[in-house]
Amino acid sequence: MARLKRHKRVRAKVFGTARRPRLNVFRSINHIYGQIIDDEAGLTLVSVSSLDKSFGHSKGSNKEAAKRVGEIIAERAAKKNITSVVFDRGGYLFHGRVKEFAEGARGAGLIF
Repeated sequence: MARLKRHKRVRAKVFGTARRPRLNVFRSINHIYGQIIDDEAGLTLVSVSSLDKSFGHSKGSNKEAAKRVGEIIAERAAKKNITSVVFDRGGYLFHGRVKEFAEGARGAGLIF
């Protein structure tokens, strides 16, 4: 419940455009998911999760997996000429797996 309240607060301020789309992160108990979204058009431009075949790890719920998912989403974004995004932490606190996801994406070239 508290996460959803924080998420509403974040989403009131964070909006993705075609020029600077929104990088959304969702974490479940077992996996982590990321999407790059253009809110103006209502389109998901890039998506990746620890369930993808390209991910290759059996366990997708740790910090190393989150960092790898961040790197993969940055690589896929680069293929679509997306270099700058707005980060949407989804109401989660910025530490642990969410922080590793963000650092992986930044390390692979996304600017936010």
